[in-house]
Amino acid sequence: MGGITLAKSKRIINAALKAARAADMKPFTVAVLDDGGRIKALEREDGCSFGRVEIAHGKAHGALAMGLGSRALMNRAQKEAFFVNAAGASLGGALIPLSGGVLIRDKKGAIIGAVGVTGDTPDNDEEIAVAGIEAAGFTAETG
Repeated sequence: MGGITLAKSKRIINAALKAARAADMKPFTVAVLDDGGRIKALEREDGCSFGRVEIAHGKAHGALAMGLGSRALMNRAQKEAFFVNAAGASLGGALIPLSGGVLIRDKKGAIIGAVGVTGDTPDNDEEIAVAGIEAAGFTAETG
């Protein structure tokens, strides 16, 4: 089975939130999507605003749709805003070009999903996503 499992998705979320609490960061929302962009698991910590669910999803979904971590999308948006805006529109707005959308690669290098994290600064969001992905035994690609 090559896809991301529910058990591994939950492990990613638990490890990400554990890292966030250890670093005394703000409350997070973490979304794990499978390689088809469907939500596999999602948690929103107490204290997160309700819009964080869509933002976490948009970071992960945009990364999957473009095949790039959202840090790369952020850099591209700075150079080619028109393209990134058009891509976001074609995806129904589910493309957030800020760090925190990280691709999940298996041991063979295949993309098997993505994690979207939001709640703190984009750099902290990305750090927490990477911590969760690596704790589950996968490779994180930030862009």
